[in-house]
Amino acid sequence: MSLNEPQPLEENPHLAAYTNYGSTETSVTVTSDATEGASRKGPVLSFHEICFTATVKKDKKIILDNVSGVFDGGVNAILGPTGSGKSSLLDVLAGRKDPRHVMGTVLLDGKAVPSDFRLMTGYVVQDDVVMGTLSIRENLAFSAALRLPQRLTAAEREKHVDLVIQELQLSKCADTRVGTEFTRGVSGGERKRCNIGMELITAPTILFLDEPTSGLDANTAGHVMSLLSSLAETGRTIIFSIHQPRYTIYRLFDNLVLLNGGRCAYHGSSKDAIEYFAKCGYPIEPYNNPADFFLDLLMGAEHRDPAFGPQEEPLTEIYDKSDAKAQIDGQLAVLWDNSRAHGLPTKSAEVGYKTSFGRQLGVVSTRTVKNLLRNPRTSVLQLAMMVLLGALVGAIYWQVNDSKSSGLQNRVGALFFIIMNLIFGNLDAVELFIKERAIFIHENASGYYRVSSYFLAKVLCDMIPRRTIPPLIFCAIAYYMIGFQSDVEKFFIFSLTMVLVAVAGSALAFFFSATVQVFAIANLLIALCYVFMMLFGGFVVNVGSVLSWLQWIKWLSFFRYGLNAASINELHGKEFCDYDVKRNISDCLPGDAYLTAQGIPFGSAWDLWQNILALASMAVIMLVLAYVQLRRLKKLK
Repeated sequence: MSLNEPQPLEENPHLAAYTNYGSTETSVTVTSDATEGASRKGPVLSFHEICFTATVKKDKKIILDNVSGVFDGGVNAILGPTGSGKSSLLDVLAGRKDPRHVMGTVLLDGKAVPSDFRLMTGYVVQDDVVMGTLSIRENLAFSAALRLPQRLTAAEREKHVDLVIQELQLSKCADTRVGTEFTRGVSGGERKRCNIGMELITAPTILFLDEPTSGLDANTAGHVMSLLSSLAETGRTIIFSIHQPRYTIYRLFDNLVLLNGGRCAYHGSSKDAIEYFAKCGYPIEPYNNPADFFLDLLMGAEHRDPAFGPQEEPLTEIYDKSDAKAQIDGQLAVLWDNSRAHGLPTKSAEVGYKTSFGRQLGVVSTRTVKNLLRNPRTSVLQLAMMVLLGALVGAIYWQVNDSKSSGLQNRVGALFFIIMNLIFGNLDAVELFIKERAIFIHENASGYYRVSSYFLAKVLCDMIPRRTIPPLIFCAIAYYMIGFQSDVEKFFIFSLTMVLVAVAGSALAFFFSATVQVFAIANLLIALCYVFMMLFGGFVVNVGSVLSWLQWIKWLSFFRYGLNAASINELHGKEFCDYDVKRNISDCLPGDAYLTAQGIPFGSAWDLWQNILALASMAVIMLVLAYVQLRRLKKLK
């Protein structure tokens, strides 16, 4: 598939509509067309000899084999059985497939599509990709704030959101939250229309949809398809893949592509499809749904009428020799000759965002904060658990004494337990990017925001408040209940160490969250890392006694740096003594002796702060690696 520079706007009115949208002079006109109906027809999208291959277990599999066709204004359906390549064809046309695996050419009105074609069209994925904690209006406003030109005022963006809500008939539920797995929200049909509205914000004249009726009941699916049909009447080209529509949906189709095994079995008017197959010897039975009949035909469940002779050729080869194919080839030839007359540019244009980095950071941060505040089961429960656990630890180690027999052991045990709790308490952070992966990939591929904007918003508005405030509350409760040294400076160092331990642990969780797609696997991997860090933290096993070729692991242990810093802060310069009153003898053990036995240097202030610096550095390194992994995520299929 060729990725090319845009043609001059005066040569392509559809591209001009995309580019000019949002300006003061044209924004009202475009939205008026969308709501009142446009006299012009939607753009013509043609695809020429499309081939697509995918690597499956190191073997290349042909998904699309030399597929060609034309989609013009109206409702265009791609129909076929599972594995026929219908979703792949839709993704290729929408520019959502990796171009390294695609061959062929896609033209828009007989001219090469621009390199940022996928940013100028609407693409509705099969699964819902709207934030459930936001209302329909807030989701649409999020799309408008990022995808419309930044020069538009808030009032202009709000006006456009209202027009989209009106067009999609969502006025009654516009201020209702979409809903999550914990809270009830809008219906399935309203949720699907919200997904469509997220794409209509940019007023695209081409709208792609992958299985728009998936997961909907028959009545709701009919309403969604009727909506798409009405959108097509306003000058848009609607292209979608669909599996098995009922007849009331099928009759809304203008053009139809039937795929089987990656090849085209029919392409033309949906009204002519029944007559075409009847002429080929496959008449439809009375009262049979055409879509069901076509699927049965493609899967070999329908047999040829004996009057037409034995069935010798597959349907794809019959189509290649048909008049219907010749008619499509004639249209393709005209469009191809037009493209050759204008020339096919080979240099790709640089894709730009509609908004600045600062605007993207602000909008995404606002959504992140709303999502956090509207999920009390996570944020409030975490705070409650920290308060409860802080009080519990304080009660268990209540006012530890300074005796040699128990004071030292209890202090070190309390420090280790606190660090272990703070690190393992970050296991829930591993679900962050996994849970939002589909939303992030779709929004980033659609040009909502940069990866850096999204990642920094998550760090500033999710990681920092959730991984710093609860540990600080925990420290404030447990520190003085346990009876650690009542010195402000030592409390500050203790709190700083524990916060950095929690941040480093969550940063590692962020890395696995950005790397692994399956939550169970990511949870297992990070738990294993935490366990190994705990073993080489210096409390469970004396690291000096471990085999020399394993001792390097200690340099990667958050436990070690946190426990070293906390131990120096609490034990350095302190003595632990047992007194024999009868014999008037005291047996003392300096805290420095324990530090020396553990191989923890404490002679200078740097010995303390190098551990704190190491924790901060490892947290930063893990966050950078998590960001790199997010950038490496495949945005194209």
